[in-house]
Amino acid sequence: MRKALLVTAALLPLGVALPASAADTTTTFSLTAGALSVTAPASADLGSGSVGSPVTASLGSVSVSDNRGTLLGSWTVTVSSSDFTTGAQSADETIGKANVSYWSGLATAFSGTAVLVPGQAAALNAVALGTSATAFSATGTVGSNTATWSPTVVVTPPAAAVVGTYTGTITHSVA
Repeated sequence: MRKALLVTAALLPLGVALPASAADTTTTFSLTAGALSVTAPASADLGSGSVGSPVTASLGSVSVSDNRGTLLGSWTVTVSSSDFTTGAQSADETIGKANVSYWSGLATAFSGTAVLVPGQAAALNAVALGTSATAFSATGTVGSNTATWSPTVVVTPPAAAVVGTYTGTITHSVA
């Protein structure tokens, strides 16, 4: 007991006070999952070309935002196309979606933790959009992450295609 008094007496001049009592509070909070979404340009003008020649251009930036807060999650963006039509949309005024090719290229921007996998890293990997294809994916996601790429679209008109301004829709979906 005498040693305890000496220690206490020695600490008092230093301004150290011993607590009379202590109480712990167990504290909790919750994080809720956000959304997984994809954005793409509302419109894109691929330019012009001559009959029988491919029209090639960037579609613009496509981005995924993953705020689900997953641990080792994943996401996949698929891309599809409609037919492109002009005029009265007859057979000669239609360029079928099988004549539309797409390649994602590499990510142009990224944040967070994930392993990004481009659907088609280079032009030689371009895929025809006669059926939907993988545009980009991520695995091993942790928390929130974003990815952006600038895909290239190639439309190859058939020899019978007529002159006109063609309109179609390219759709990106994420799951």
